[in-house]
Amino acid sequence: MIALHGIGEARTDTLDWAPMLLPAGYCVLTPDNRGMGESGGVLITYGIREADDVHRWVDWMEASEHPANVFGLGESLGAAILLESLKTETRFRALVADSPFSELRSVVREQVERSIPLPAMLARPAASTTIAAGFAYGWLRFGLDLGSVSVVDAVRSAKTPILLIHGADDVRILPRHSRALAAANPDEVQLWIVPGAGHVEAGGVAPDEYRRRVLAWFGDHARRGEP
Repeated sequence: MIALHGIGEARTDTLDWAPMLLPAGYCVLTPDNRGMGESGGVLITYGIREADDVHRWVDWMEASEHPANVFGLGESLGAAILLESLKTETRFRALVADSPFSELRSVVREQVERSIPLPAMLARPAASTTIAAGFAYGWLRFGLDLGSVSVVDAVRSAKTPILLIHGADDVRILPRHSRALAAANPDEVQLWIVPGAGHVEAGGVAPDEYRRRVLAWFGDHARRGEP
């Protein structure tokens, strides 16, 4: 299992999953995402470079541990990174993505609009200008096309079973993002919207159901005879 944390966090924040995963027989790799915790780099690229990090972690796991199954569990940015990696990474047996965004541009726009103390009709163009400037700087300074970060494109063509979890009361990344991801690939994606849960709060609001659904998802997609 690769477990990925959200933005502004570190690998220790994934330890809340340990009581669920370890007794069920899973070995868990909990890396720091680039630019966070003890990982190198000062730049978070929202999946552009992190997707290749995931590919390398899977390479390492297969070379050193020889797992019969490789799974992924992520929350917020970590969930989006795992989903982004599906454009090239095909070795996951199944993923669980808790509170991901569907497109970077749209989630940033929503967050910037909420931070501007103006009516919506004025906040929207102000946010668009701010985002355009930020994305232009990312391209000119670092050569990063942040506008290309589209998790929904990765999910649309994915052949990996994905369980999406999202709090109905999430105002940081709106539930519509997971709904858009689920609609993009109904054959491979299952969506669970959790009433009363905010951002990445599903496990706290409905702990028993969260545990049941997550373990069942991984168990149902494991190779026969494996956990």
